[in-house]
Amino acid sequence: MTTDSGFVGAKLALIGAGRVLTCLRDDREGIAFPGFWDLPGGGREGSEGPEDCVLRELREEFGLVLPKSRLIWRRDYASKHEPGGRAAFFGGRIEPGEVDRVVFGDEGQGWQMMEIGVFVTHARAVPYLRTRLQDFLSAGVM
Repeated sequence: MTTDSGFVGAKLALIGAGRVLTCLRDDREGIAFPGFWDLPGGGREGSEGPEDCVLRELREEFGLVLPKSRLIWRRDYASKHEPGGRAAFFGGRIEPGEVDRVVFGDEGQGWQMMEIGVFVTHARAVPYLRTRLQDFLSAGVM
């Protein structure tokens, strides 16, 4: 639990075998980046901290339960959705057995383990997440 009022949400790049876990956003008006490829994560609920937020979102969106120890990298960025807010971006690893256990939730049109090079150049991948993924990869922790 945190009292960090500046934190508004978190995203996660889970990497395995040269691929990143992605979801195709719903294609409807009223949401940011409709029909774009996205990464797991979302907005803060209540007073949860960044790690709890991103792991809850991962569970809700993909049915995966991972411990905080699997989050191996973090950088905070200015929020793209809430002026003055701060968003956490995490990096971690996903194992083949975990990919096999994905149960896609009710948000989005589908999911895939997308080749990293495809995601970072894809015209319909959320632009700022492409950059943040590259920041994670450039850190050399993988």
